Amino acid sequence: MPPGKYGMQEEWEKEGDQEILMDFLLPNGIFLNFLVSPNDTIKTIKKMVWKNARNEALFNGLGDPEGYVFTCINQTAVREELEEESRRIRDVRPFMCVLRLVAREGDRVEKLTNTQISLLIGKGLHEFEAQKNHEVNEFRSKMRSFCEEKAQKRQGLPWQQWMEYSFPCDLEPCSAKSKNKKKIFINVKFEASDESFMLQQEPQDLPLALMRSALKKKATVFRSLRQEPEDYTLQVNGRWEFIFGKHPLCQFKYIFSCLRNDENPQLTMVHHSTISKYQEEQGRMCNHIYRSCAMSRPPPLPQKKLVVQAGLYHGSELLCKVVTSSEVTVCSEPLWDQKLDFDINVADLPRMSRLCFALYAIIEKAKKPRGTKKKNKKADCPIAWVNTMVFDHKDQLKTGEFLLSTWPSVPDDKSELLNPMGTVEKNPNVDSAAGLLIRFPNILPHPLYYPPLDKVLICVTEENGETEIMDNKNHTEFFEDEKELLWKLRTDIRDCYPESLSKLLLITKWNKREDVVQMVSLLESWPELPAIHALELLDYSFPDPAIRSFTIRCLRKLSDDELLQYLIQLVQVLKYESYLDCVLTTFLLERALANRRIGHFLFWYLRSEIHVASVSLRFGLILEAYCRGNIHHMKVLTKQNQALVKMKALNDFVKSGSQKMTVEDLRLCVKQESYMEALSDLLSPLNPSVILAEICADKCRFMDSKMKPLWLMYRNPWPHADMLGIIFKNGDDLRQDMLTLQMIQLMENLWKKEGLDLRMIPYGCLSTGNKMGLIEVVKNSDTIANIQLNSSTSAATAAFNKDALLNWLKSKNPEDKLEQAIEEFTLSCAGYCVATYVLGIGDRHNDNIMIRETGQLFHIDFGHFLGNFKRKLGINRERVPFILTYDFVHVIQQGKTNNSEKFERFREYCERAYKILCRNGTLFVNLFAMMKAAGLPELTSFKDIQYLKDSLALGKSEDEALKNFKVKFTEALRESWKTKVNWMMHSLAKDNRP
Repeated sequence: MPPGKYGMQEEWEKEGDQEILMDFLLPNGIFLNFLVSPNDTIKTIKKMVWKNARNEALFNGLGDPEGYVFTCINQTAVREELEEESRRIRDVRPFMCVLRLVAREGDRVEKLTNTQISLLIGKGLHEFEAQKNHEVNEFRSKMRSFCEEKAQKRQGLPWQQWMEYSFPCDLEPCSAKSKNKKKIFINVKFEASDESFMLQQEPQDLPLALMRSALKKKATVFRSLRQEPEDYTLQVNGRWEFIFGKHPLCQFKYIFSCLRNDENPQLTMVHHSTISKYQEEQGRMCNHIYRSCAMSRPPPLPQKKLVVQAGLYHGSELLCKVVTSSEVTVCSEPLWDQKLDFDINVADLPRMSRLCFALYAIIEKAKKPRGTKKKNKKADCPIAWVNTMVFDHKDQLKTGEFLLSTWPSVPDDKSELLNPMGTVEKNPNVDSAAGLLIRFPNILPHPLYYPPLDKVLICVTEENGETEIMDNKNHTEFFEDEKELLWKLRTDIRDCYPESLSKLLLITKWNKREDVVQMVSLLESWPELPAIHALELLDYSFPDPAIRSFTIRCLRKLSDDELLQYLIQLVQVLKYESYLDCVLTTFLLERALANRRIGHFLFWYLRSEIHVASVSLRFGLILEAYCRGNIHHMKVLTKQNQALVKMKALNDFVKSGSQKMTVEDLRLCVKQESYMEALSDLLSPLNPSVILAEICADKCRFMDSKMKPLWLMYRNPWPHADMLGIIFKNGDDLRQDMLTLQMIQLMENLWKKEGLDLRMIPYGCLSTGNKMGLIEVVKNSDTIANIQLNSSTSAATAAFNKDALLNWLKSKNPEDKLEQAIEEFTLSCAGYCVATYVLGIGDRHNDNIMIRETGQLFHIDFGHFLGNFKRKLGINRERVPFILTYDFVHVIQQGKTNNSEKFERFREYCERAYKILCRNGTLFVNLFAMMKAAGLPELTSFKDIQYLKDSLALGKSEDEALKNFKVKFTEALRESWKTKVNWMMHSLAKDNRP
């Protein structure tokens, strides 16, 4: 069939409410044909079917409408039952205009839940069942029981503990305290009342003290009975955010922000009975459920010979010499029929051994000109790779035949044919993948199992005394002197340098049973490590189950806020796990089901990569388990997902139009009923505490850049608050921006813990799908390019106008506020100078550096990092370590050329901030190393992380590091004229003025 669109796809993509003629096949032989609106729900259409069928002779053969369900063939050619009857037919998008009515079978609630989960996670649950895989089935069953049990326990919590799950406190780092020691004024109202009171409190007071003051004031004014403050909680007006617990008021981010911006916090007193109603409502929903319990084709092969290479690995360590098959001629079904022997005893195979295969072709290089004596050389052309575990998920050594669907190799990657870091999952796109048939031999007539941990530890006590000398002899033969010494001193390392565990694990010989036994035994008594050192043990180089269990034991000490800080990385290292059921998966689900904020971001971090074939099964199964453990949250996430679907449709509409597409066309589309309904009344995916109430169609627009991002504005549910804005991008991978902003947030937290608040703006950014995501709008801000252009008559001179920024700040801040605005600029400029230098942020021009009207400077668009600076015609366009131009200095010095005191204070901020990051350099390196699995173009190997090690001066003293930074600081200032020239060229290219 030639390429093109078939079926009703084009009809469903049309905008408007034009009716469509549909056919209906009823179970008693009735055939109906009538017009329906694309915006009609399945429930509405069912009512229409019953109304039209009344005139038919066989109508009496139909039973109650609730006993039937519509089925259709969907866009993926799969029969789908339409249990979710609130969906519009336009969103169902049947392949043809035919709906078939069939009698319901099985548990309706269970089937409806399965349908809702499938729609939400972007993967049908029938795909899991079709695997017919024992490991998949056991994992689903185990995780379902685990998650549903957690959910039921959660519903039985007292209301205060239930709040800790549903509305976890959003706090500043512990040491971040308000510099303002004066009393704060807080406006407090009671729910269902218009009366409010302005109360005075100390910044260090607890929420209980504020509630006691509010109740006392209410009793005095209304002469009502005194009530207990313990029966209340405080809600931030217009948000699903609460102020409670034993934290000082100034530590709550909302109140801290209000104090910093000289605003009065606005709160509402909520009685515990209201919270209990929310809890009961969710409990009824959950109990009801629980009771009812592409890869492209490989390129053509013009080569002469095919070869298979195989290697046994434990993490990144090759256990024995790689073996290679014989060469066979290229054909559609090449046959080797060859035995591959590995130089290792079966008893020495570590538990997490994986067998890695590579299929490659041998081609002859082009012939040399006559007269050359060199022979023609052969070259390897990688075609495909695949990995499989040697032991199955039940610890049994594999036997028998296995058909492995391979993954295509990168055509130009000829350095390493085998890919031990890659997934052990088979390629699900079997139609376009080469299949490799292998057979594991039967070593003994009965199954062989890897011994459990208790038996391994018994081996230690039996062998320890007798084999110590032999161990030393063997290691003298196989290791260098340093490795031998480390191994000999392994108990001393445990006692004196426990944080060096990773070094000891790397020199352990995992293909020797005696060493493995000793190492596993040592882990049993190893002291727990802080997270900064434990995180690196989740790398693929450390796959042993004992190591993974030890690591998770260390990470259990993480607070919820700390876990959220590292959650992006923890999701990525799931890709290194060899089996579905692992301690990391259980740990993440357990924490997600105990804190809805963690659950929210875990869901989206997994959901955004469900399209990646190598992790689609694993991530889909974890998402299903989470949904079953939190049915109510699933409804909230479904609403967000529906809004994202509509945003993508709007963006496609804008992109598909001609050049005449206007903002008015977009707004007319948004005003349609189906769009208004889907895009309004949801919690923001960027921050689940923020309510996106009604979308303001007249304020929405699209931006001029290539991908036409949508700029969507929402009314704030609190009538006195500003509007909220989000940007929807479709076509750009936001994961690198997410990682960069995560690091900036981490830097800010580290600085605040040291008492240094550099006024950073790590705005919200979330990848929600394949090159799709959301960005938070930072209100009351503009780009430096716009500020410079608007203050100049020519784009050529705009970048050299040093007064433009200071004059703009003066226009936005009256005299009494200007000094504070300049201080905000100074602090934030210092923070971003250090952050962009350490992270090696590239492509810094005046269109991706912005300033808020309050004075805060911040950077956006992080398409290049780790020193990957932009080049043009082979020339590096960015020749400074970070952006520090003389117009920045002009603002810092308050427009005075001799104000060196202000500039020196700015320099001190930079140096202090840099020293704090250097002291935490290992943490940044470990977090970036964990992101290698993400597949970001500029972060694929340890070589890419070398820039970070250099910028943080790892291995050098603090004085040496600071000395190097001072050189970079001077260089940035001295060479800033080059930045101005770069900005001028950018302004000329972007200037659209007549």
